[in-house]
Amino acid sequence: MKRLIECVPNFSEGRDAAKVDALVASMSKVPGVLLDREMDADHNRSVVTLAGDPDAVAEAALLGVGKAMELIDLTKHRGAHPALALRTCCRSSRSKE
Repeated sequence: MKRLIECVPNFSEGRDAAKVDALVASMSKVPGVLLDREMDADHNRSVVTLAGDPDAVAEAALLGVGKAMELIDLTKHRGAHPALALRTCCRSSRSKE
């Protein structure tokens, strides 16, 4: 059985659609792993859902974090929750083999 992994990175940007589009575009360079994205302006967070082959998902997540480092200035971040990092959460789960 093919191994699958899901990764749900949360990024500290939920108000600037151009920045979120750029994050998603960077992750989309890895074909077939992007499932969903959501922006939350109140919390100033975006959530992206990736799933697929573990190596491909890891590559996409790292591309997203790299792009976030370029685009997000945490010294200017404001939202309902304080910003602790560019990528605030990255949960993952695997299929059983």
